[in-house]
This record gives sequence, C-alpha cells and structure tokens, in this order.
Amino acid sequence: MQPNILLVVCDSVRARNCGLYGHTNGTTPFLSSFAEKATVYTQARSAGCRSITGHASLFTGRTVEEHGLTSADHTLTPGHTVFESLSDDGYETAVFSENVWITDVDIGLRNGFDTVVGPQNIPFPDALDARRFVAEHGAGNYRAFLNAALSDPKTVRSLLNGIATKLSTDYSRLYPFRHSPTGDIYVDRFLEWQGQRDSPWAACLNLMDAHSPYEPESESNVWGTDDLLSLQSRAPEPWEVLTRPSEWWKLEALESLYDGTIRQLDTLLERLIATLRERGVLDETLVVITSDHGEGFGEPSEVRPDTRVIRHNTSLHETLLHVPLIVKYPGQTTGEQRSELAALTAFPDVVAAARDGSATSEAFLRDRVHATSFGLVADDQLRSRAERFQDLDELEWHNDRIRAVYENHNDGVVKDIAFGDRRAVRVRIRDPQTSWVESDIESGSVDERFDSLDMNTLVEAGAGMDAVESDTKRRLEELGYI
Repeated sequence: MQPNILLVVCDSVRARNCGLYGHTNGTTPFLSSFAEKATVYTQARSAGCRSITGHASLFTGRTVEEHGLTSADHTLTPGHTVFESLSDDGYETAVFSENVWITDVDIGLRNGFDTVVGPQNIPFPDALDARRFVAEHGAGNYRAFLNAALSDPKTVRSLLNGIATKLSTDYSRLYPFRHSPTGDIYVDRFLEWQGQRDSPWAACLNLMDAHSPYEPESESNVWGTDDLLSLQSRAPEPWEVLTRPSEWWKLEALESLYDGTIRQLDTLLERLIATLRERGVLDETLVVITSDHGEGFGEPSEVRPDTRVIRHNTSLHETLLHVPLIVKYPGQTTGEQRSELAALTAFPDVVAAARDGSATSEAFLRDRVHATSFGLVADDQLRSRAERFQDLDELEWHNDRIRAVYENHNDGVVKDIAFGDRRAVRVRIRDPQTSWVESDIESGSVDERFDSLDMNTLVEAGAGMDAVESDTKRRLEELGYI
C-alpha cells in the first residue's frame, strides 16, 4: 500500500530558536521527544526567504531561479508540483493554511490540491465560507450563494458567514474578525478531513502561529510579558526600523514573544501526531515537519553594509534560511541525526522514494544548496510597501540580487554569499547556533556555481494583485507583503 504524505510547514520558524536545535529556551519539548523515533537534520536549508519562494521550491523541487515564482505577477504553469503528481496518481490531496499565498492568490501554489481550506477568520468555519465561494464562482453571485447557503445543513451559520464576508469587503471597519485564529483550527480541519479518508492521502498543513505579529496564547507565552505585547503594538513598521538604530533593540526584545509562538506550535504538533498515532496511520505516513523560512530580529547582515535583518523580506541570512527539518519515514522506529547539508528542494524526491520503499535518512541530503533573493526589483508588491515607509535612496541596499551557495565542510557547512557584484563573503556554519563571516571572496565564484542550474523557469504571466479579492489583499497587508 502506498504511504500517506504529510508536509507540516511551521511558517517563519528558524532552527536557531528551537530547543531541539540547542536554543536555551525550551521551545520544542514535544519535537525533542518525537526526534527519538524520527530523523533530525541539523543543517537543513530553504531555497528562499519568503513564503512564495520557499513554498514554490518545496513543492516543485526547484531553486528560486529555476522555478521563477517570486510575486503575484507570475503563476506556476500546471504540472510541476509534487501534489499535482500525487493527485494524478490517485492520492486524495488537501492543503490547510491561513497563508493566502498558498490558498487564495492565484500563483499556482494551490495546484494539485483537491481540497483547499484557507483563512478561517469567519464566525463559523464549519459552515459555508462565502469568501471561498466568491473565489470559486466570482464576485457578485449573491443569488447563487444564497441558494448554496439555504441548501447547506448549517443554513443560518452559512448566511451569517455571508453577512460577515460582505462586511469585511465593503465595511471593513465594522468587521469584528480581523485577527488570525491560532493553528488549532487548521489542525482540527485537517484531522476532520483525514479521518474521512480510506485511501492514500497527501496533505500540506501550514501553521502561521510564529508569523508576525507574535501573539502566543497565555499558556505558551512563557518568556514574554504584557509589556512586550504592548511594545509590539507600538513598534514601527519594519521598513522604518532599517534606518533607525535607536529602534533595533525592540526587535531583539520581541524574540521572547516569538519563542512563545514556537512553543505554541510545538503543542499543536504534539496533538497532531498523537491523533495520527491513535488512528493507526502514523507508521504508514511520511511526516515532514519543517519551515518555509525563518525570521530576523535585527541581526547584522552578512554581506550588506550597515543593514539589519528584519523579519523576512530580501535577505539570505542564516536566520532566514537555516530551518528545522524533522522527518519520520514510514515504518521508522529509531531516531537518527544527520549533520550533513540538507535541502528542502529534495522534498519531491523524498516523496518518490517513500512511495517506492527506498527512502532512507540520506534522501534529503545534498552536496550543494542554492538560494536566491531578487530584492525589491522583482517584487512590485513588496517594493510598493517599502516605499510607503522609506525614501528610495534608503532602499539601495535592498535592490540587488543576492545569491548563496552552501556546501559541506569537514566541521560543518560553508556558505558563499554574493550581494550582486558589490561584495561576496564566506560564512562558516558550525550548527544552528554558531556561524560567522570568515573572509571576503570573489563574487564570480558564487555565480559560477549557478551555471549548472536549469534556468528555464516554470512560470507564466499572472493576473497580479488586481485580480486578488479585497479581504485577501488586506490579509497580505497585515502580514507585511503588500
């Protein structure tokens, strides 16, 4: 029988802040326990520093420059994601996420998913979602929605969802459901879906609890305080902070709240895995727990002068690319740790190996990993947001492309990173907690190692932000993307 596939993306979680990877705060007690019968990769890297690029590389197995998906101005052409292949082969597929880049914006990341469960910030997530109805049937189909609501078993709740959606679109100030729900609701929706499956399934569960703003529930807010929550609510926009050294300390302070959100995710993962185990499906499932990218809290750039890493936007700093990766292969009963370089772009190959029974702990390992950030030049949406808070002259250091190449070394991993043709350096990484700039190098030596990549991208022109529904745009703005 074919194994089930479960990809859990803990959005914005960096390896450095996971207790499993040596963080001083005990943020991941469950993952540390789970690792006793799973494989832990201590040198895993994402190919991109943002949700779009990171997920596109995960789903396609291609680097950022190979797939070419960097903004809403492009969309993946059909037939290139691992979930499309699984669906074509008879798997039942689904995605569950608050991240609208995956579920709502038409950039191809939802290709191959038979079931798409997007943002649940409506009064009754268990009833008909008017926003989803609009996405599938087009705006203005009020009569069609009314008929669908009247036919739904939860008629009243469906109608109230419709009213709430109307308020959120046309009278946003009156809409009471602006804040994102915790990942609990997406775990619940996934488990409800999985419990109804009687044939092999493949799912992606993206959990946004650790994405900014950092608002852990009280039981998980072990290291934060009410003062920090207040500080966060008053903190300036990240693009403003870039040129305000007096504000940088606030970024470091918020890391305590961030740790609480990781602890919250760890609790969700514990319930998720325990339920799969109770249902008797865990041993026959490939479980991959990772992140699409990390987060910056004011760390100095490795290659750009006088620049700090703030959240995730145009940097390729270790805090953004060094991500957790914990894998339980079908039938695995003993734990293992791999310290060699591992690539998230290997995910489609790992799925294929699990399906033919040949998957081992070496499946994610690679001799070389490529990462790219195109800066603000290739992303009209991000550039427009940055320009709202910064003068164009101040954005110079965020316009050039950055490339990074990782390779194994005797006592860890080395990373050669080039900021256009302005500067290139070698960074030595011992573990998730320890890295340093070792020396300057020639930028051409980085570019040469990209020559072997297939630059025939997988994208075509997209509809852009003009085709995105207003509430989805608002959500992207709240997340800092537009």
